[in-house]
Amino acid sequence: MSDEIISPAGVDEDYSEILQIRRDKLLKLQNEGRDPYAVTKFERTVYSAEIKEAFETFENKDVRLAGRLMSKRDMGKAFFSDIADDKGRIQLYVKVDDLGEEAFSEFKNGDIGDIIGVEGFVFRTRRGEISVHCRKTELLSKSLLPLPEKFHGLTDTETRYRQRYVDLIMNPGVRRSFEIRSAFIRHVRAFLDERGYTEVETPVLNTISGGATARPFITRHNALDIDLYMRIATELHLKRLIVGGMERVYEIGRIFRNEGMDTRHNPEFTTVELYEAYADYNDMMDIAEQMLSSAAMKILGTYKCEWMGETIDLTPGWPRLTMTQAVVNAGGPDFSVIESDEEAVIAAEAAGVVLKDTEPTWGCALYECFERLAENKLVQPAFITMHPTDVSPLAKRSRFDPRLTERFELFIGRSEMANAFSELNDPADQKQRFQKQAQLRERGDEEASMQDDDFITALEYGMPPTGGMGIGIDRAVMLLTGASSIRDIILFPTMKPKTE
Repeated sequence: MSDEIISPAGVDEDYSEILQIRRDKLLKLQNEGRDPYAVTKFERTVYSAEIKEAFETFENKDVRLAGRLMSKRDMGKAFFSDIADDKGRIQLYVKVDDLGEEAFSEFKNGDIGDIIGVEGFVFRTRRGEISVHCRKTELLSKSLLPLPEKFHGLTDTETRYRQRYVDLIMNPGVRRSFEIRSAFIRHVRAFLDERGYTEVETPVLNTISGGATARPFITRHNALDIDLYMRIATELHLKRLIVGGMERVYEIGRIFRNEGMDTRHNPEFTTVELYEAYADYNDMMDIAEQMLSSAAMKILGTYKCEWMGETIDLTPGWPRLTMTQAVVNAGGPDFSVIESDEEAVIAAEAAGVVLKDTEPTWGCALYECFERLAENKLVQPAFITMHPTDVSPLAKRSRFDPRLTERFELFIGRSEMANAFSELNDPADQKQRFQKQAQLRERGDEEASMQDDDFITALEYGMPPTGGMGIGIDRAVMLLTGASSIRDIILFPTMKPKTE
């Protein structure tokens, strides 16, 4: 008994020969009028996993399976092979006495990677393995490229991302991450639908860039002869709907930001943004905690996740700290007793935080102290509230300190998971903050928001007190799957073109 082993493409001549042999096989079939690409349909009656899960039901019953040929073990007058379908893998037993010489020879001449359909009955081998005894096989599609060498699989990280289709074929565990991603998105939809939210869709192309501080992608609309910006957030359109009387709305959609790439950032990513009239940021904290903790329990069966070398406990009851408290807990200055911008800058620099702003304010000093001193210590879930107004152009000011806003960021595993506000609904205040952002753009800050005059007009019609929140779908899936890179949970991550 021998296994067919495809050598890796390390030797060009050997690899070229393998490619030619496969193409010659295809040409022969086509010349004989048996073109596998001409097959349009195969009537499958069952999946591999269904047979394994209910063997007693299927034993000795006829079945029809289809999938990719993953192995062939030659026993002379018979073959043991593995076939992979959408639900798993199962062993096939193919014998010359059942197929006949011609069909058996055709099966024997097939290659690992071919897509085949089989018909036969279910049985268990003497070694106890559930299998299908084939009476008929059919080539449904020819694999012209060899799969990676089976004992080592596809391990090169860059190749896995560039050729996700091969990654999914060779690394069955990869599929689980994307099943969890799909399950999480279904959970988010069900969670919000049950609470009376309406799912909506807003434009991806906008005439201005707004709703967040980020550098946009710019494209050109030829017919209108204008520049358009790919959205960096869905916020401003969703809040227009709140003005229009749709009191609970959400959108799950792609966001595009022309920024750097690392293990936690991709130029296009997915968020869920939700807005609820007559609610505030405290309500958003409740929703975030309930949504994420219930997702873990529903999808994983536990509140605990292993991520970034830490055991994360999502059991409800997450702490809520002001940003000032978080800085103090990290050994930084107490900004609640600091009043002037000058004192704030001195306190930050005394704590070893050199401010990057050309004209630093009290708010900038607090925010940078948080980023440098406290953020990296937030392993377990924690809501960080009361962010400076200077870095929160769309959040409502605190009634107790106008330098702060009713805003929170949720941190888990040292990563931001959610961002939420008691939404600013004062059109005069919003216009003033837009103008400040415009000044930053004039100074060369490409990430500053543009002034949205139509949004100001919408606010002037009156927007009720509103709580709003954005949650990064990709970051949440990283948590649930234990992925260390965002590219592991995006099917086709952005990659620099490969040069020959």
